Amino acid sequence: MNINALRQKTQPLTMLTCYDYWSAQLLNKTPVDMLLVGDSLAMVMHGEASTLPADVELMALHTQAVTRGAPDKFIVADLPFLSYRKGLNAAVEAVQCLMQAGAHAVKLEGVNGNEALITHLTESGVPVMGHIGLTPQAVNALGGYKVQGKNAEAAQTLIDEAKRLQQAGCFSLVIECVPSSLGQAITEAVSIPTIGIGAGPHTRGQVLVLHDMLGFNTQFTPRFVRHYANGAAMLNEAVEHFVRDVQAGNFPSPEESYA
Repeated sequence: MNINALRQKTQPLTMLTCYDYWSAQLLNKTPVDMLLVGDSLAMVMHGEASTLPADVELMALHTQAVTRGAPDKFIVADLPFLSYRKGLNAAVEAVQCLMQAGAHAVKLEGVNGNEALITHLTESGVPVMGHIGLTPQAVNALGGYKVQGKNAEAAQTLIDEAKRLQQAGCFSLVIECVPSSLGQAITEAVSIPTIGIGAGPHTRGQVLVLHDMLGFNTQFTPRFVRHYANGAAMLNEAVEHFVRDVQAGNFPSPEESYA
């Protein structure tokens, strides 16, 4: 799927995170619209406490793996912490690295100080996805992972930020962890697709972390995550079955051995 097809789609958009070749191959055969190589990979794949340790080189490495595994999907790569706050030249170099790794678009968090860069990138042929609400790269400034826009003033600020991101040239916008009514208000305030995560059912699309959706992360259970599978239990059961078969001498069988 290309960006024009995304813009023209009338059904809600769907996006899942994807961090490696193995899962990209599987997702390439599904109807999901977009794959996000999110900087959340620092936490999910590398065990970090936040997204902050991710850098451009790490993001490019994972982006390359995903693009090899999912050649038919529209792939968005996160610009990691501070990579787009070091001046225009450094930011463009970071974007170039991710795009040459195979991304079809980049995503960045926040709007203040980013509008000129977004305009420059879009005018240079780089599709940019915005991200407002809970912006994980600013977790220390926000005081933790908390719902944003809970009062009238904060809600209006986020609506204004969405409009500014659209004006700067963003083709789409992620809205994270805001009240459902605000997710709807932001969606109605802009014409570009909004993709929610913890932003209620009225956005024009939804995104989840793949490992959360599959039930592999049993210690992370925020309200907005729905488990579509019990992946942790399935994995444990399969491994236990393998161990029992080996210990009982049932694996490998003659059919699974070479004569």
